[in-house]
Amino acid sequence: MTKEKVANQEVEEQNGLHDGEGNPSCEAEQCANMAEENAAADTMADENEEPAAEEGFQEPSPEEVIAVWRDKYMRLQAEFDNYRKRTLREKMDLVASGGADVLKSMLSVLDDMHRAVAASEKSEDIAALREGEKLVLQKFEEALKQKNVVEIQAVDEEFNADYHEAVARFAAGEDKKGKVIDVVQRGYMLGDKVLRYAKVVVGE
Repeated sequence: MTKEKVANQEVEEQNGLHDGEGNPSCEAEQCANMAEENAAADTMADENEEPAAEEGFQEPSPEEVIAVWRDKYMRLQAEFDNYRKRTLREKMDLVASGGADVLKSMLSVLDDMHRAVAASEKSEDIAALREGEKLVLQKFEEALKQKNVVEIQAVDEEFNADYHEAVARFAAGEDKKGKVIDVVQRGYMLGDKVLRYAKVVVGE
């Protein structure tokens, strides 16, 4: 009887193993294997996704980069050439218009000079003719002042090489030494710049 009980117990233990009551160490090994398989599957999925993300971007070739920068350079050069030509044209127009404005202001003086000459041919009144000449001269000087042209003061002034040009020297005494005693040709300033130097005689 004892042998039969022992045999039955062994059979039941074997049936228990088949029903799922296995060794705990075997179950741990199975879990570890499954985790490794899942990690490997995730790694393979990531590797498969990276090339797909990079497929939309393509690095430009050196020839394409050079072509882009050459196009930008050509456009910039064309814009600068247009700007330079436009600026030069504007300067030329400004000079031309400025000269025309000055000449236009001189025309009224020219008209007065013609009238003075015509009057001198018909009149014998010398005093009236001289008065007319002075009026024309004053009008001409006023026209120059309106254009910022003024006469350089010279007579009895200390000689100044920045404004005067000495054409002769004469003994004029100690009180006139180094001073302008006569003006051969008047000088004029245009704003702060010398338009024409005054030709003068300096005392010594």
